[in-house]
Amino acid sequence: MRNPAKVRVAVLFGGRSAEHEISLLSARFVVEALDRERFEPVLVGIDKSGRWLLQDEALLLDTRAARDPRLARLNEAMPEIALAAHPGPAGEATLAVPGGGRSPIDVVFPVLHGPTGEDGCVQGLLELAGVPYVGSGVLGSAVGMDKDVMKRLLRDAEIPIVPHVALRRAAWERDRGACLEQIAGLSPAGSGGFGPIFVKPANLGSSVGVRRVTARAELEAAVEHAFEFDLKIVCERGIEGVREVECSVLGDDDPIASVPGEIVVGHADGFYSYAAKYIDADGATIRIPADLSPAEANAVQLLALRTFRALEASGMARVDLFLAPDRSLYVNEINTIPGFTAISMYPKLWEASGIPPRALIERLIALALERGARKARLRTSA
Repeated sequence: MRNPAKVRVAVLFGGRSAEHEISLLSARFVVEALDRERFEPVLVGIDKSGRWLLQDEALLLDTRAARDPRLARLNEAMPEIALAAHPGPAGEATLAVPGGGRSPIDVVFPVLHGPTGEDGCVQGLLELAGVPYVGSGVLGSAVGMDKDVMKRLLRDAEIPIVPHVALRRAAWERDRGACLEQIAGLSPAGSGGFGPIFVKPANLGSSVGVRRVTARAELEAAVEHAFEFDLKIVCERGIEGVREVECSVLGDDDPIASVPGEIVVGHADGFYSYAAKYIDADGATIRIPADLSPAEANAVQLLALRTFRALEASGMARVDLFLAPDRSLYVNEINTIPGFTAISMYPKLWEASGIPPRALIERLIALALERGARKARLRTSA
């Protein structure tokens, strides 16, 4: 029986991407932070075949998987459900449950990372169903996921980015020699060697499929590896001695920026890799706030807000930047569904800025409901 005094929040997690397990860890954080006096969670896991399954909290909150994503998993024996194509009798969004019944929901909190979850696909489905949801819309999600399109928009907005090359699988298969020459051209002139160059899938996060290349002989294997995860890749010039700075953004029309934080990588990969983030306990150190001058911290926040607006983001995002040895700042990327794991910067930066996890989740849900209400008032006829 539904408690009308509580907002029913469908927490949507898992998904069909290589970031499936990270999504489960993020969902765990969101569910634990929900105020049960105000919110009633409905847990919906998407397995790697695309099935939507009701989930129970016991497995999701299993402490054994709290740090290592390799231990996170869905209960695939749970009932399969679907987002109902039409609203319920009271006009609310509903989930179709086994036996022909319906379970009403007020808002969806997508905690999906990577393709089909963070790229506008699920957001489009929720728009069609008319259900409010946390985070960016279809456009902001799509451009935030595609590192190639993202960088083109940032460049046109005169936001500083590092030199890069985008490459499609078809071009690689047609003439890999020419492609290798094009990528190698990113290596700084006069460096006396090769690289570093970062090779990444264009539509993935959590450093999945990313390799740092410091020798020409390693480049072809890195490209092939990235193409295992996506049909388009992005290759970027690395900056020696660069510092990795991150800033969280919250809001819609008048977003605010958190204090900046810094990632200090100690992992053998030499960059903030998947292993450094989620597996190696000593892979990286987080500094909050980042060791920046007041002017530099302000510049980071302003760039994060400019990026958020230029890419049509809303609700939430984490903006990742590089601070070069000459003190120049470059935007690396935006994450429109940032990590919410126990080690993730997005909630940590807001906590350091005076917004603890419970208040942060409440604000994000309130933003989603407000945006949904504004959309519902729009005219649908001329």
